[in-house]
Amino acid sequence: MVDVVIEKVTKIFNNKLKALDNVSLTIQDKLFFCLLGPSGSGKTTLMRIIAGLETPTSGRV
Repeated sequence: MVDVVIEKVTKIFNNKLKALDNVSLTIQDKLFFCLLGPSGSGKTTLMRIIAGLETPTSGRV
């Protein structure tokens, strides 16, 4: 397995709603990962991008 690397990911919906803004992180192989935050903070959007179900507006996974 390999690490998951998220680099400067931004996601904008309908050219106005910024769900993610310049998010960068590395999820190391074989480590437990937990994503916490309030409702509407972009958790699901980030997970959908990592899973390949959404495309980021900018940045890369």
